[in-house]
Order: sequence, then structure tokens, then C-alpha cells
Amino acid sequence: MENIRKFRILTVTLNPAIDRTIFIPGFKSGKVNRVEKDSLNAGGKGVNVASLLADYGFSLSVTGFLGRENALIFEELFKKKFIEDMFIRIDGATRTGIKIVNEREEETTDINFSGATSSFENIKKITYLIKSIAGRFDWIVLAGSLPHEVSPDTYGKIIRELKTEKVKIALDASGEPLKEALISCPDLIKPNKDELEELIGRKILSPEDIKKVAQYYNNNGIKTVIVSMGAEGALFSEAGKSVLARPGKVRLVSTVGAGDAMMSGTIAGKLQDLNLEECARLGTAFSISALSRIEADLPKSEELNALTKSITIKNL
Repeated sequence: MENIRKFRILTVTLNPAIDRTIFIPGFKSGKVNRVEKDSLNAGGKGVNVASLLADYGFSLSVTGFLGRENALIFEELFKKKFIEDMFIRIDGATRTGIKIVNEREEETTDINFSGATSSFENIKKITYLIKSIAGRFDWIVLAGSLPHEVSPDTYGKIIRELKTEKVKIALDASGEPLKEALISCPDLIKPNKDELEELIGRKILSPEDIKKVAQYYNNNGIKTVIVSMGAEGALFSEAGKSVLARPGKVRLVSTVGAGDAMMSGTIAGKLQDLNLEECARLGTAFSISALSRIEADLPKSEELNALTKSITIKNL
């Protein structure tokens, strides 16, 4: 692998979270459940992407909003992984997200709080910061939900501000923030199947159906579209070409961060000039590795290489 430290990536997480993951075998709603073990980790989509890409060897910077009251867990992660911390500190605490993992049934239940309200002035400040430093980076990743009461067109506005820069832009969002941002044409989007159905207002019937929707967005200015479909794999699409990547048998610990990992692996492939099939393999391998661990950490290169080779690719 070439020296990839020369590539710089900025991830933007406007609504990060501290993920409390609780393991309850046989978890049942409405019943008394006993916790087997739990863990606490710095999270949020952009934070997870940064953590994984730093493990892979890229130079990472992170920004967004962090509550001053509980920023330490994030600061420790950034220090450990040599990630440049450009987060803006705001009053209050960063939200906590609760993940209930039932390994027996291979299910994860997410309980997500809305997070702190961010002022119009803070949004202006972060937009100015991103715009002013964009020229330093090869990719900027905008990821996750927006803070409470922030306008859903925030991502779209940031993307438009960056259009005069040479930087590539990846977006991982859902609902109205995704819909509003598509008008600004980010270079890469990664909705899951449910999020894509919400976006287009109808059920998706097959991978071929997903291909048609993805190609529509490709033909309207979005270069790369990834649609994750859980155990069925993921569709990767660029103008005139779509492939379906399917994993082999996976040991599931938690689904938390699997989508973030797929985004990370795809960007890693793009920065190494891999073709669509190779990006699909690497992105899916990153995602599989996330299913077997709680923290946003990559496995050793030997394991990652083996996972990459295990992916089945089908041209659609």
C-alpha cells in the first residue's frame, strides 16, 4: 500500500454522541432484563468514520460541536489516534445514545436522544470554519443527524459553500437533511434501504429497483451512490455501472457503526484510485469488521485483507 498519510480527510459531526452499549442476551421489551456487560465510547457518524480511516493510515481532522461538560472521552480518542481536534466547544453536554445488543437474536435496539440545540450563530461559525480550511483536504465527510432546531437544509448550504473548492464531499444523512442536500450534489451518498425508501416515497422491491434509483442520482450529479441492505449486502453505483457486494457468513456482535464503516472503506478505496468493484469490496470488508466489534476500530491488515477477499461481487 502506497504512503497514504499524504491524503487528508475532514469529518464533520454536528450532533455527536457518547454511545453506551448494553449487552442483554434475550432482551425483551416490557420485561425485567439483566445486563451482561456494557461499554462507553465516543461516537457519532463522523467520529466513527474518522476513527476507522485514522486506523487505516490516513491523516484525519474532525470538527463539529462538542459539549464542554463531557468532551474528555472524545479528546482521549482523538489523542490516541492522532486525529486533529477542531471541534467547537459549546455549553452543556454531548448527548448519550443507548444501544441494546441482543447477541442471542443478533439484534441491536437503538435509543437516540435529540441532542443539544445549536444556535444560528454556531451554525454560521462552523460553516465558516469548514469553508476556510477546506483547501487542506482531499475529502470532507458530512455525517449524522443535525442538532435540535437546526434547519434541515444545513448540509445543503455547507455543500454549496464548498463547491468552489477542489475537495470531494461525502454525505451520510437521512430524512429531510438528505433530501435537501441532494440538490447541492455531494460526490458520494450512502443511504440504507429504509432511508432510500423514505427519500423516494415508496417501497423498494429488488436490487434492480435500487439500481434504477441509484442510477437516477448518478445521472443527476451525484457520482457515487451506496445503498446498504443489511444481510443482503450493498449496492454500489456510478454512472453506467452498478455492482452488488455480498458478504459471507458474519459473526454479529452489533450493527452499530456498520454503515459508517462502509462509508470509510469506500473513501479509502477512492483515495487509492480503486475501481468500483474494488471500492465495493473494501467498503463491505470495513462494514463486516464493524459487525464483530463495539469500538470503531479496524482489525489488523491480515484480517481486513481476508475479509476483502471473501466478498462476492455481482454486476447488475
